[in-house]
Amino acid sequence: MFALLGTLIVGLIVGLIARAVKPGDDKLGWIMTIVLGIAGSFLARYVGVAMGWYAPGAPAGWLASIFGAIVLLVVYGLVKKKA
Repeated sequence: MFALLGTLIVGLIVGLIARAVKPGDDKLGWIMTIVLGIAGSFLARYVGVAMGWYAPGAPAGWLASIFGAIVLLVVYGLVKKKA
């Protein structure tokens, strides 16, 4: 339960940081930015547990979460550009 709550809180902040760090003009609303941040945090947690960097049930770290959110922002931009 704590890991889920921690991932959500980190994801909220991370989405905003990732959008500020990633170059380019992202025309995303605040809600979508926060959702991508939370998804990036979950992605970082999943990859971290799979790679053995985090213990199962541990929340993702800040840098990994920011990186995960940036990756998702790039993927989202590529998908949006093709549509």
